[in-house]
Amino acid sequence: MSFAESQPLALVVDDDDVFRKRLCRAFADRNWEAEAVANGEEALRFVQDRSPDLVVVDLRMPGKSGLEVVEEMRSADSSMTIIMLTGYGSIPTAISATKLGADYYLSKPADADQILDVYENLRAAPSLNPRSPETVPTLARVEWEHMQRVISDCGGNISQAARLLGIHRRSLQRKLGKYPPVR
Repeated sequence: MSFAESQPLALVVDDDDVFRKRLCRAFADRNWEAEAVANGEEALRFVQDRSPDLVVVDLRMPGKSGLEVVEEMRSADSSMTIIMLTGYGSIPTAISATKLGADYYLSKPADADQILDVYENLRAAPSLNPRSPETVPTLARVEWEHMQRVISDCGGNISQAARLLGIHRRSLQRKLGKYPPVR
């Protein structure tokens, strides 16, 4: 068995070229074999050919979303560790990601050391639930984050976001006019 075959394999799935290449280099510096793909379709083809030990998936990508990719990967191979990364962190998205098969959820910017620490913790204590928070955000904070996410998804269109949220536009504007609730 050659040295390359004994290295653990990480797959980085992210549409950001710079981030993807930087993370792969960082994994390689830590004695991991690292491969990178730019979208969900390429990631699913990769997983069919090889079985990575660790998959790092971005939430938002063109084509299939990270949530769709996680779900399909998990059904294809239950042995790999899947960590979802996103710059748009929210409680509902984290819950969706873990329900669909992600083992952990990290907000960007996350570096290789953080990702590998999570990976090692998940492997060391599989019977423990590492996703259980020590504290939880307030209901007001979760509501505020959800409103922000919907507004972002609507491209900043307050009227459209209010319709999707099922509240009046002025009510949404009043809620947004307040400072964000403390966690």
